[in-house]
Amino acid sequence: MIRKLLLLLTLGLAALVLALAVAGWRLQTALDQPLQLQTERLVEVVPGDTPGGLLNRLQGEGVLQGALWLRLYWRFNFASQPLHSGEYRLVPTQTARDLLDMWRRGEVVQYSLTLVEGWSFRQVRAALARQEALAQTLGELDDKALMERLGLPGVSPEGRFFPDTYRYVRGMSDFDLLKLARQRLDQVLDEEWVRRAEGLPYRKPYDALIMASMVEKETGVAEERGQIAGVFVRRLRLGMRLQTDPTVIFGLGERYNGNLTRAHLQEPTPYNTYVIDGMPPTPIALAGREAIHAALNPVAARSLYFVARGDGSHVFSETLEQHNRAVREYQLKRRADYRSSPAPR
Repeated sequence: MIRKLLLLLTLGLAALVLALAVAGWRLQTALDQPLQLQTERLVEVVPGDTPGGLLNRLQGEGVLQGALWLRLYWRFNFASQPLHSGEYRLVPTQTARDLLDMWRRGEVVQYSLTLVEGWSFRQVRAALARQEALAQTLGELDDKALMERLGLPGVSPEGRFFPDTYRYVRGMSDFDLLKLARQRLDQVLDEEWVRRAEGLPYRKPYDALIMASMVEKETGVAEERGQIAGVFVRRLRLGMRLQTDPTVIFGLGERYNGNLTRAHLQEPTPYNTYVIDGMPPTPIALAGREAIHAALNPVAARSLYFVARGDGSHVFSETLEQHNRAVREYQLKRRADYRSSPAPR
């Protein structure tokens, strides 16, 4: 009797060992199998998806086999690991193990959108609308309603977002990205405000942002930003009008056709700094950190005027007589390749 029991126990253990060996082999085979792909493809994971459901789907599509074993592997090894939503890029060289590791690490496909220094808010909205991977939620909102949703009721959207490259994943909304850009601007503006020079004619950081937007539109030459800001700050202190063309152009809106006329310079708008005293009521463009820093740390000098050379840089003058000479040389006798901004790199 005892012999029979020992024999049965031995056979049972042998069967168990064999079963475990087969299971291990099946699991290893499932993990090491290459994904059946001819080209790369994206697999989207949405909230509510589970690893088991996704594996079954991929098996149904012929991408892999042994979904049961892969589900068990995930359950025993990563049961507490959240499955991040987003898109995952599958390539023909990957194995099923690579796929599970990618899910475990949350290596979702990232997209990027660059908001450019000098852009208007209309350009920002257009760029957001072109992003197919962003969930479009702002199309029906006008600027006023959009700013209310951002927690800034009654505030102009112009210049209130930081120009930078933002990364996002599919399923993120245009509002989410815009909120990030607003928060980033607040952060940068606060950082630069505490490092500002003394005696500036600004009551609050928003005033510096308005100045920075004008500096941003006046020059793309990095080393000139502080000089441009210096001219504007000295004019404000002396009670001189700023007389900067970009503010006039902004005030014209869609009526501006690329040709700024004498009549435009005389037309009264809230943004025409040839007509109004002080700065315009809002920023006129997105301002980067360098322009914000320049507005808060203008170069000390005595120049009160500047005129474009035609290569993107400017000539700075201390007196009106010097300025008029520079205007005659660089504006009235314009070079054939005249350009108001630097040549693209």
